[in-house]
Amino acid sequence: MSKKETPVSEIMSSPVETVSSETTITESARILRQNNVGSLIVAGEIIEGIVTETDIVTAVGEEMDLRSTTVEEIMTEPVVSIRPQESVATAGRRMAKNTVKKLPVTVDGEAVGIVTTTDLAHFVSRS
Repeated sequence: MSKKETPVSEIMSSPVETVSSETTITESARILRQNNVGSLIVAGEIIEGIVTETDIVTAVGEEMDLRSTTVEEIMTEPVVSIRPQESVATAGRRMAKNTVKKLPVTVDGEAVGIVTTTDLAHFVSRS
């Protein structure tokens, strides 16, 4: 299998951290820190959005009330995603086309992992 054909399932991080849309920014920041991750999938029955460290920093800079504002107000939606069997090359193209740094990996609409630009960089450097 060539580097271009490697499935994202081989480089994704799993499991992903999820929160509900009603989670406050303060609690989301705590979850990011405790789990040493850069994003949270906002999901109920389906993926509703994604909230990143950058979203939280922006909320701080805009002086939002972090204890009462929910991630629903700052999350990115709709979410660009990828399936586990799709290639790493496809992930890179999708990230570039949509100007995103994180792609949730989904099966039947449920997040089973995440691929980031850092994952792609590590993959390229190992190959």
